[in-house]
Amino acid sequence: MATSTLSNDDFHRNSADQHLEIFGLIWLDADVNIKEIRNTEQQFRSIINHLKKFQDVKQCQQYIEERSQKDRLVLIVSGRLGREIVPSIHKLRQVISIYVYCMDKKSNEQWSCEFAKVKAVVVELDELVSRIKTDHKIQKKVEEPLSISVLNTSIDTGKSTIGVNGEFVFSQVLIDCLLRLKSTQTDINELINYLKNEYEGPLRAPAIDIHPNATWRQDGITVAGGNGKGNELNKLDNPHGLYVDDDQTIYVADYLNHRIVAWKYGATSGQVVAGGNGEGNGTNQLHRPHDVIVDKERDSLIISDAGNYRVVRWPRRNGASGETIISHIDCMGLILDQTGSLYVSDCAKQKVLRYRIGDFGGTLVADSVGIGHCIDQLYNPCYVFVDQDRSVYVSDSGNYRVMKWEEGAKEGIVVEGGPEQINDFSKMHGRTGVVVDQLNTVYVADYYNHRIIRWPKGATQGSVIAGGNGRGKGSNQLFFPQGLSFDRYGNLYVVDQGNCRVQKFNIKQMTN
Repeated sequence: MATSTLSNDDFHRNSADQHLEIFGLIWLDADVNIKEIRNTEQQFRSIINHLKKFQDVKQCQQYIEERSQKDRLVLIVSGRLGREIVPSIHKLRQVISIYVYCMDKKSNEQWSCEFAKVKAVVVELDELVSRIKTDHKIQKKVEEPLSISVLNTSIDTGKSTIGVNGEFVFSQVLIDCLLRLKSTQTDINELINYLKNEYEGPLRAPAIDIHPNATWRQDGITVAGGNGKGNELNKLDNPHGLYVDDDQTIYVADYLNHRIVAWKYGATSGQVVAGGNGEGNGTNQLHRPHDVIVDKERDSLIISDAGNYRVVRWPRRNGASGETIISHIDCMGLILDQTGSLYVSDCAKQKVLRYRIGDFGGTLVADSVGIGHCIDQLYNPCYVFVDQDRSVYVSDSGNYRVMKWEEGAKEGIVVEGGPEQINDFSKMHGRTGVVVDQLNTVYVADYYNHRIIRWPKGATQGSVIAGGNGRGKGSNQLFFPQGLSFDRYGNLYVVDQGNCRVQKFNIKQMTN
């Protein structure tokens, strides 16, 4: 097969880019010029300006080796060619990440797992674009933490400060000025707060950023369980809540197995990380855990141990036992906000409480005046979600609705569903998992109708985004969906309780 490459000048460069570009995208594939891949190029170029394609391993390797160590190269490679080139270029400083795009995911994961720079092995172009887009946002923060707009001199003079020398001089002057400034404690605090917000992703879950017109593939992929009901490590029994980590590790509250299991990305079986010592109330036991989250700052799990009416903290790595942090509570759902405060639902007392760090007693943030369907009442509050403004969203399962309680409010706002609605999508029963994105769109598990509903802010009805094809175990079906979550790429994860599995619905990449 004839090979073809692009010259160095064939890099696509965004004319609006006004700073020195250090990132480059390289695509090595024998079939790199097929129509499907060509149609995806523009999406990649909207992420990284420079794109270069190769069909020959030697030419690609030579090009990479000749690049400066100051460059930051992202490589997309087919499975077959990846086996050849990755061992040779993996240790080069200029190569920062590698993505294997292939048809046989399992076999390529086996060889690629030895190379830390291989970030993902994917079979769908939509997922490939999504992974690179999300990872690149983080890489730019690390590699280009300070963005400077550089002034141009008059065009008539033939001089410009955009060049390398001009940018160098400008940056040196800026550094000198900054060093001469005297900072106050207020300045220091502002900088600390800014950096916390800017780099909050690795510690606290950031706002869920989903395009308002996003859609998901209707055929889900089983990423945990799916092998029938049981207590073996490749099975689940009546799972409830889940948490998806940044590396796509899935933590599942394995309800009737009285344990929390972690499923690594691509794994065919889970690992017990809490409980698993039989039903009981010992420090090394759980009894019907309902939900689980990860506290990254303390490297621990927080678990609603519903059968023992307690919330426990459990070391995430090699933890043999947990400690009770809240007692005498019928907790169905929990979540951490950006400050580390813990929010828990109390189903028996029809309320939601917030526990700040160091608190011994919780603060009421959603308090029902008895059981009922008024806006100041709840009926079996289940899962909870907290947005960036610390407004609390509650799946008010007994009232077939999701309620929003703004910080300090005495009553809630119906943001989804409710028995007074008459359209089809609000005739929903048993709200369970709930997530809210950056536009205040509500995503909720419609338990008895076996589907996931998206309900935009202010809408009078929702739309089905997953399931809704009747109760069943097909890839496009759900059976009593419980917890739900999104990963940082926008992929949807659903605990398919009746099928004892977790289903992943990949987001479809938006086209410009």
